[in-house]
Amino acid sequence: MRIALLATDGGEKFARLDGPLAHGLDGSAGGPWIDLRETGESWMWAEADLRCPVRPTKIVCIGRNYAAHARELGHEVPSEPLIFLKPPSALLAPAGTVVLPPESKRVEHEAELVVVMGRRASRVSRQDALAHVFGYSGACDVTARDLQKKDVQFTRAKGFDTFCPIGPWIETELDPAAQRVMCRVGGATRQDGSTTDMIFDVPELVSYVSRMMTLLPGDVILTGTPEGVGPLVANDEVEVEVSGVGVLRLRVAT
Repeated sequence: MRIALLATDGGEKFARLDGPLAHGLDGSAGGPWIDLRETGESWMWAEADLRCPVRPTKIVCIGRNYAAHARELGHEVPSEPLIFLKPPSALLAPAGTVVLPPESKRVEHEAELVVVMGRRASRVSRQDALAHVFGYSGACDVTARDLQKKDVQFTRAKGFDTFCPIGPWIETELDPAAQRVMCRVGGATRQDGSTTDMIFDVPELVSYVSRMMTLLPGDVILTGTPEGVGPLVANDEVEVEVSGVGVLRLRVAT
């Protein structure tokens, strides 16, 4: 099932997408991850109507979760998941513009599979982890690489406004274990990896994170990026694609 947040004449509405037709969802319960009841309203939608499909209380990110990416940055492969956070103010809608901050001279793309939580998760087991997941999306973990190296920790480098595009929608029926994760800039492929190469898979990540912090419905986990990260410059056109989900299109500007 494909769930999107769409701009309409009546404001933003969550909907189930069925080809070119959108079926409205009751948003009174706080989001589709809590209640998937349909309102009976249907309308035609276009790609320009897409908005950021998540409204998380927290954005949990996993660093260096692909061995080749860890090596390309000169780091050791971690022995346990490396966790950091992005602020919800960093979220950006599909077709949005990533703004290059003047504080950084080197901003890079990182294509990632996103996990969207559907149930409250606190100290869940690996075996029960996927039962707490609502669905999956794509993201670009935009990173000011020079600031990351300077600061050592990740908060400033990862937290600028527009540095967390997510979309284009949420796919609820997906096997996260074997999906391609790709990034194209100006039509040229820069990243082309597979979630089979994750050091820590989705069940392990959900279980591990839930032992440190309670994951709430609507919260998201960015699961790490494959090798091939590279710079973004003004006027770049970026596509992040997760097979089984779709293509997240972005622009870059100063």
